[in-house]
Amino acid sequence: MYHRLSETPYFAPAIAGLGAMLCITALSSLTMLSSSFIWLMAPFGATMVILFALPESPLAQPRNIVLGHMLTTTIGLCVLSLVGVESWSLGLAVGLAVALMMLTRTTHPPAGANPLVVMLAGEHWDFLLTPVMAGTLLIVVFGVLYHRLVSHSPYPQRWF
Repeated sequence: MYHRLSETPYFAPAIAGLGAMLCITALSSLTMLSSSFIWLMAPFGATMVILFALPESPLAQPRNIVLGHMLTTTIGLCVLSLVGVESWSLGLAVGLAVALMMLTRTTHPPAGANPLVVMLAGEHWDFLLTPVMAGTLLIVVFGVLYHRLVSHSPYPQRWF
């Protein structure tokens, strides 16, 4: 039988789900409170899975979260600026983003969607600052605090 709540099979999923809920709620609240900044984008939902369910994963480390999202968004903005939105340019942007994340050892699977988000929504360069940079930095800070205070997971495993 279970002697402590943390030994039940429901504890880790509940803690991960709570962390994801609180982090997305914070980003969403900041977006609603701000008249000029967006703090949230769809790929951040997938980042929650990795950060809160798999905090030991190399894919969940701060370098991968921040730089993975920043690099792939930059690729999307560059391809959009240079050639616009075409079937082949969408594929090119995602392919370049995957390759660049691998080359820089900043692989973060949710960030693979960023070129599509940027290009299909017709985003501008300020999108790189908010929601991407501001959002990922807040996500990492939230993740560090949450894992230390609530889940007691040793996060991050490494900063860079």
